[in-house]
Amino acid sequence: MAVYVHVPFCVSHCPYCDFVVVAGREARGPANRIGAFVRALLVELELRADALDARFGLPGAGSGTRPLLESLYLGGGTPSLLPADTIVSIVEIVRNRCGLASDAEVTLEVNPGPDERGDAAAQCAAGVTRLSIGAQSLAVAELRELGRRHAPADVVAAVRAARAAGIGSVSLDLLYDVPGQTPDGWTRTLDAALGLEPDHLSLYALTLDDPDAEGLAGPAGDHLPVRPGARRWRERARAAQDEDRAAAMYEHADRRLAAAGFDWYELSSWARPGHRSRHNLAYWQGRSWEAVGPGAHAFDGSVRRWNAARLDRYLAALVPVAGGPPRLPPGGRAASLTEQEREAETAILALRTREGMPADALDHREMQPALTWSLGAGLLERTAEGRLALTLRGRLLSNEVFVRLA
Repeated sequence: MAVYVHVPFCVSHCPYCDFVVVAGREARGPANRIGAFVRALLVELELRADALDARFGLPGAGSGTRPLLESLYLGGGTPSLLPADTIVSIVEIVRNRCGLASDAEVTLEVNPGPDERGDAAAQCAAGVTRLSIGAQSLAVAELRELGRRHAPADVVAAVRAARAAGIGSVSLDLLYDVPGQTPDGWTRTLDAALGLEPDHLSLYALTLDDPDAEGLAGPAGDHLPVRPGARRWRERARAAQDEDRAAAMYEHADRRLAAAGFDWYELSSWARPGHRSRHNLAYWQGRSWEAVGPGAHAFDGSVRRWNAARLDRYLAALVPVAGGPPRLPPGGRAASLTEQEREAETAILALRTREGMPADALDHREMQPALTWSLGAGLLERTAEGRLALTLRGRLLSNEVFVRLA
């Protein structure tokens, strides 16, 4: 029901970021590789569309055909670095080959810096209906600590440009538990963000993983190795984090956003009515999606697949310099889940959302102990709709529930 497009280019690489990113000369200047990437990306979209047609039939109305897509998401990286005509090409090939519904949500991630956010009016004309703006903070010192290139005023300008262009839905990303961040500073950032009247807010605790130690950065891995400078920054940043302070920040945000008319609908997501992210809901509802670009993950309803993260290998497969036919990029495929694993994953994904999961799961022999314990510990509650959902305390300790279910 969705297609995710990963655009790996950024002007600079923030030290906390684990997404597949190439920066500097490869992203900007006479030697940039954006054009080569776009050529390869369009080839991959064609190859993936061929495979979808062969497996599921042609998209569109009619008996025996697959449904039209509900969402297209351009993430990164900084996909707002792409020229507007390139965005048009991507939207059109997805529409023509994969079948994009006329009312589909088309999201573009945007960095708010004036030289990174692109032309909102041109993006809207290209078919973008939703902008996800990577504000991260509205405090100068925190932005500097995070290695961000923009200033708070740039976030204001990006939101105003989106509104003036007629973009229908505007979302802001914010980080908490940032080194040097105080509860008062977090409150000021929240209030400043709400003053911009966004439609959606995504609030993420700063998470500092180690993809190298987890074995995710090998030749076929979906991550790139952590740079030495970023590793040193993360070691210092971890020492400045505090789980109790982070929990207090989350609780404060939940109350503040509810008072401002935002509904919590997923662990890290709040929205005004009618502005939930349809694309992200597809992930949490366990629906299927296609994905293209270096490091991108796809799910066909039973098996997860990913592209390897290395840009050179991606380009070499799809646009061979020595000629010959293009081939799908290297990557990997997870083993099919057992029935028990699939049921546990479905439960975990459902519990990430406000709606939760059916209460009759308590009758399920494998899940009953974990669910009973979670109810007794006040992490789950029965809703008026006869379902099981996380309490606020349960959201803060959701991993305790998920580990037991898994």
